[in-house]
This record gives sequence, C-alpha cells and structure tokens, in this order.
Amino acid sequence: MQPAGHRDEEAVRRFVEHFALTFSDMGVPRMPSRVLAALLVAEEPGLTAAQISERLGVSPAAVSGAVRYLIHVGMAVREPAPGSRRDLYKAAGSRTYTSMIRGGIYTRFADVVHEGVLAVGADESSAAARLGELRDFFLFVQDEMSAASERWEKTRDERRTPPPGG
Repeated sequence: MQPAGHRDEEAVRRFVEHFALTFSDMGVPRMPSRVLAALLVAEEPGLTAAQISERLGVSPAAVSGAVRYLIHVGMAVREPAPGSRRDLYKAAGSRTYTSMIRGGIYTRFADVVHEGVLAVGADESSAAARLGELRDFFLFVQDEMSAASERWEKTRDERRTPPPGG
C-alpha cells in the first residue's frame, strides 16, 4: 500500500489495462481505450505519440490509429507542441462531452431510427412499434442527458469557484 499522494506506477499500469478492458467490453476498440487511459493518467499537460507508444509498449502506428479514432469521437484533442513540429494529445475535457450531448447526439440516433419507422410503413406493425419505442427512448435520453450536462457544468463550476472570503 502506497502512502496517500504517492503515485504507484504498477497500480497505474493495472488501471490502464482494466480501463481499456472495460471500455472495450462496452464497444470502444481496445487500443483507443488504452490510449485514452494513458492520456487520463498522464501528469503532463499532453503526450506525444512517441510518449504514448513508449508508455503502452505499442507501435507508433497503433497509437496513430488510436488517437485518430479518439479525436474523431471527441474523446481526445490534438494540439501543437510548443516549439516542436510534434503534436500533443490530451483527453478531452468534460466541456467536450457536454457539447456533444447538447449537440444532439441522441437526437441523431432518434432521427436514424425514425427512418426505420418510415421504412417499415410507420403503421402499427411490430417492427414499427419496436422502432418507434427505440426512437422515443433516444429522444427521452437526449432530454435527460441535456439536463444532466447542464447540472454537471453548474456543479463543476461551483467546485472551481473559491468560497467567499476564501
């Protein structure tokens, strides 16, 4: 057991692999999951592809594909490294996630499912009923997640604001 505040690199390594396994079980590819975990546990403000490759013991090509995926889905960002031609990769902050929600990610799913409702005839068939329920579920989730993201941003901002007189 490490003293509080002491970084246990072996525990960090186990966390990265456990995180990656859990995310891959949820449908996120394994290598992007490992890269995201490495970005989340980094003390540096960002990591180069070479640093990620070294920390995970994987090829630069694997890192390249993983960061491309993470940037595409909004889980990571790329920034130029000051004074270098290399890029730094960072885990996206919660503002990125909340903006994806407010941007209507679940509404987009609902719109696609509604195409299915129309394709099966939008009648009272069992297929239309299943698709309609899925569409309505996505619309419900969109509303709930939008409200939750607003509450989260307010809570996060309150946590960062020092108390009066403090």
